[in-house]
Amino acid sequence: MCYRTKLNAVLKDIESTFNARFIEPESYAPTDEINGFSFIKTPVITNENQGEIEMFNWGLIPFWAKDDKIRKMTLNARIETIKEKPAYRNSVINRCLVIANGYYEWQWLDSKGKEKKKYLITPKDQDIFAFAGIYSSWKNPQNHELVNSYSILTTDANDLMSEIHNSKKRMPVVLKNEDRENWLSGSEVLNFAFPYTVELEAKII
Repeated sequence: MCYRTKLNAVLKDIESTFNARFIEPESYAPTDEINGFSFIKTPVITNENQGEIEMFNWGLIPFWAKDDKIRKMTLNARIETIKEKPAYRNSVINRCLVIANGYYEWQWLDSKGKEKKKYLITPKDQDIFAFAGIYSSWKNPQNHELVNSYSILTTDANDLMSEIHNSKKRMPVVLKNEDRENWLSGSEVLNFAFPYTVELEAKII
């Protein structure tokens, strides 16, 4: 799973990495630990506007939702089932890159998870990278505000993440640099499911 990420890179380095520009640069704030359950806006690049970096809310709200409560359950989406799940199936074609330079995971040290060890996970060959994401646009029926939101896709854990995320054995889909365009252009989603993976390293925090 993936509920806490890191993005403390400076703005110009993010723009250089993705060859894109922030639409609202003043809205970006480098953050050492982003809590998904705060549902805050983080930088993404969508398949519709690949030269632009926009700020979307973490926690996908499907267009048909009556309110935003569903976002507590849509921070992550299992890549194996997004075509079937009602919350996600209409957003499969809405691809995005969720920008980060790390994410956090906890290893259970006992069977109930009362004792845990925290790790920072990063790709070995990318200082700034992208998770595979899908997004949705939802209009709040109460105030008519348009909310753009996303989910980070997850897949079966590789060997490293199986040792660390030893309770669920899942991991977010971290895209290879050369596959960002493939993801945005609509390549088959299961091409990015495990055994698709990048080489990761973990540091105890």
